[in-house]
Amino acid sequence: MKCYFLIMGILCLIYYVVLAFYSRRLKSTFAAFWLITGGVHLVLGCMPLSAYMYAAIGFFCLVFWIAFLTVEFRIISVIKSRSKMEPDWIIVLGAQVRGTKITDSLRRRLDKALEYAEKFPRMRVIVSGGQGPGEEISEAEAMKRYLVENGVDEERICCEDRSVSTRENLRYSRKYLDADHDRIGIVTNDFHIYRASLIARQEGYKKLSLIPASSNPVFQLNYLVREFFGVIDTWLQKGKER
Repeated sequence: MKCYFLIMGILCLIYYVVLAFYSRRLKSTFAAFWLITGGVHLVLGCMPLSAYMYAAIGFFCLVFWIAFLTVEFRIISVIKSRSKMEPDWIIVLGAQVRGTKITDSLRRRLDKALEYAEKFPRMRVIVSGGQGPGEEISEAEAMKRYLVENGVDEERICCEDRSVSTRENLRYSRKYLDADHDRIGIVTNDFHIYRASLIARQEGYKKLSLIPASSNPVFQLNYLVREFFGVIDTWLQKGKER
């Protein structure tokens, strides 16, 4: 067990350094998880614990890994799935905007939306996202500008600019469409598509098409681990509703 903790601790800290160096930020999204997790593993690897303590901690780690791999399998399975359904609408879920500039994750979602807008000229687009800290305009407005600049007719675009979460993205977007009968495409990054589909079904969307956009390969592991906790939280919220 000591070797496990030491190796995991070193790997987590190395990945934190990679994220910090690549993003040039010490506090990039979820990066602190790797710093804290690495530190905890190194401490456990260096502490003189009894065999019983190591057995208890080892059992906890085993349960965690089973749960983690089960969730990640579902996420990756949805990423690899492809729908051939022609949507009546697509909803592009918002992501962070810095000032008025879209971030890499959001650009990837919008580029995927552009593909669909060109392929299905009768399809309409909802851009969904409010204005948060550090954003000079709403995410919806930033997305609309990008799509219009890249050739999408402004009349095809509806702006939902109040939401601050994935659930609100999908809940507030319902006013523009018929969630029971319209064919709806959800556009978000690949790591996020499974959780978005869970929430969409919880919010009453019936005819769903999942449209995963790519994500930055350096941050992919970081995003997938973060999504594990997001999916668990979504499952728990569904349980509370019951």
